[in-house]
Amino acid sequence: MPTDADRSRSFGAIAADYDRVRPSPAPEALDWLLPERRDLVVDIGAGTGLFSRALASRGAHVVAVEPDDRMRAVLHGNSPGVDAVAGSGEAIPLPDASADGVFFSSAWHWMDPDKAIPEVARVLRDGGRFGVIWTSRDRESAWLRAEEWFRDAAPDGDVLRGETPPAGLRRRRDASLPTGGEFTNIETHTFRYTRPMTPADFVDWLTTYSRVITAPAEVRERGRARATAALAEQFPGADVIDVPMRTRCWRADRVRRAA
Repeated sequence: MPTDADRSRSFGAIAADYDRVRPSPAPEALDWLLPERRDLVVDIGAGTGLFSRALASRGAHVVAVEPDDRMRAVLHGNSPGVDAVAGSGEAIPLPDASADGVFFSSAWHWMDPDKAIPEVARVLRDGGRFGVIWTSRDRESAWLRAEEWFRDAAPDGDVLRGETPPAGLRRRRDASLPTGGEFTNIETHTFRYTRPMTPADFVDWLTTYSRVITAPAEVRERGRARATAALAEQFPGADVIDVPMRTRCWRADRVRRAA
């Protein structure tokens, strides 16, 4: 069975498809998440640069930090104006108090919070923004049955859930810091929208999750067949379907350092 480390390193194998079919966040979520000052913002676990490009579209100078060479190569090729560097949330390659914002987009669950939180606090300037964002299918929509379609890809029905933590940030799958400490003004917000997709692209998207990537080929193909058949039954003859989406955001501000 693949370990968490195996899964965290799996995305580079499908980097081009990841960039093609993974979603961007709701535009309103960016407006809510970003600070007014954007001289330098950092995208941690940037992958192929989907969120980095969204940040850059808001006038930010973006440094994208990504440990996987294969993902970073796609990021570099598809994200003009974004600085792509090797690194991680536990070792951010930037000086102290240098960033206006540090963000994690669908990547927080891969971090060690005991190391990542102090690193974020170190890199942020006083008053800088710490943000975490998850964009996914809206699981409250009954027809989005990916857990059933790809049920063979992981035990206990835990497929396609590795990137959607519950409502909490201290632990790997949590988004609220303890009170006090180096951050204040902690807030959360959820944004919903729809994403038009072809059925084929939707199925491709479902195969970009680590539990599916690391599953045996025959398991992936069974899941693809179930998903394709279910979508054809639900949306007969449709060229495009409107996928209900949800972007969940968490933000906090760096407190002023002691004199």
